[in-house]
Amino acid sequence: MRELLRARPAEEAILLAWPLVCGKEVAARTKASEFSSGVLTVEVPDRAWRAQLASFTGKYIAGYNELLGHAVSEVRFKLPGGK
Repeated sequence: MRELLRARPAEEAILLAWPLVCGKEVAARTKASEFSSGVLTVEVPDRAWRAQLASFTGKYIAGYNELLGHAVSEVRFKLPGGK
């Protein structure tokens, strides 16, 4: 899987890898929506999810580093509508 992702453009690979990095339960409730300049934006269903996932940011960045190298430096969680 790592080789397939690395063959894709960085922006696309980061978004496609989100379920691998966060796990299927989190991926089922969230969506990696944008990646630019090292910042991954993930849409979450509500404030509780945003607060909970924010505490795992370091884990997610480490997962990306292991899978794709040092592409992701920050993960931002946003509510529907951009809040």
